[in-house]
Amino acid sequence: MTLRTPTIGEPAPPAREPLRIGPLTLDVPVVLAPMAGITNTAFRRLCREYGAGLFVSEMITSRALVERNAETMRLITHHESETTRSIQLYGVDPKTVSEAVTMLVAEDRADHIDLNFGCPVPKVTRKGGGAALPWKIGLFRQIVEAAVTAAGPIPLTVKMRKGIDADHLTYIEAGKAAAGAGVSSIALHGRTAAEFYSGEADWSAIEKLKNAISDVPVLGNGDIWSADDALRMVRETGCDGVVVGRGCLGRPWLFGDLAAAFRGKELKAEPGLGQVINAFRRHAELLTEYFDSEDRACRDIRKHVAWYFKGYPVGGDLRASLAMVQSLAQLDDLLGTLDASLPYPGADVEGPRGRAGTPKKPSLPEHWLESQDLVGAQRINLTEGEGDTSGG
Repeated sequence: MTLRTPTIGEPAPPAREPLRIGPLTLDVPVVLAPMAGITNTAFRRLCREYGAGLFVSEMITSRALVERNAETMRLITHHESETTRSIQLYGVDPKTVSEAVTMLVAEDRADHIDLNFGCPVPKVTRKGGGAALPWKIGLFRQIVEAAVTAAGPIPLTVKMRKGIDADHLTYIEAGKAAAGAGVSSIALHGRTAAEFYSGEADWSAIEKLKNAISDVPVLGNGDIWSADDALRMVRETGCDGVVVGRGCLGRPWLFGDLAAAFRGKELKAEPGLGQVINAFRRHAELLTEYFDSEDRACRDIRKHVAWYFKGYPVGGDLRASLAMVQSLAQLDDLLGTLDASLPYPGADVEGPRGRAGTPKKPSLPEHWLESQDLVGAQRINLTEGEGDTSGG
């Protein structure tokens, strides 16, 4: 893979200490953001092959885990190469979340547990979960305190958004509550639930949270499309590390860029089409191993086609065929029609990727914003609504 040395005059990475999340020490302060249907074992292994950091699972529903749903149990399984096993949980009931954490710890299934309070997806927020939950600050505090207690020596962290919308910001109050409960780090996405992934992330909110909390690492998330973006976020906000989500879709080598940048090495991957083909094929291979099914792996790899080949000269007909691939043999035949010698195309392959969506009024439980306390039947409705295998 071609590596570029940045031009003279680009800012050097800031001097820093390793990121410590409880007993975990990360030389490279980078976390792979949990993404439903994306950050399974196969993708985590692929990203790790290119770089370093903490690689978190897909968002797992606490109730489904406690009930030992078969699909959920598969989702929390790690490959033997994943020496730091990181799992993100979603839940709206302190007792259920505590039971899920207890199970993970007692059965030695995780070395790090994260709680999701940032998902903006309607099916999650309409149940009072994800980015909607910190508005109920008492419930938020109960869940985090219960989880920290249940985790014991295992580091327990939280990931959240600025709030529900511009009129209902929660991140400072929730951040202080989480720090007081004993979490090992706090990650903030610089958008509200209403913004979804639209516009630009508000990095100033990350800076404000960092200034408000001095005894717990604060990680920044939102609009990190390159290693330069990550270094700039750290410089501008003072955050202790970064969380990368959509920026690595179809670009697992971004973790190599990030590792180099945070280690002070001025290198940047500029993959030609041949390197992209190899990464795409490797991803399909790892998915086949993960699902133990070539058919399911091929169905899963289809959604990655547009991300991997963004900006590369791959015709529409071939893209369509790749997005309907049914076997690894067919995949190899299709990839074999490409000119693997074509070089890195330049800026067209960089920048934003993934669906941004548009600002919209969040879906919330009835009367949710009328009080920051749970009122009426809200707690009962919350518990009954927590039933999916995966929250995202």
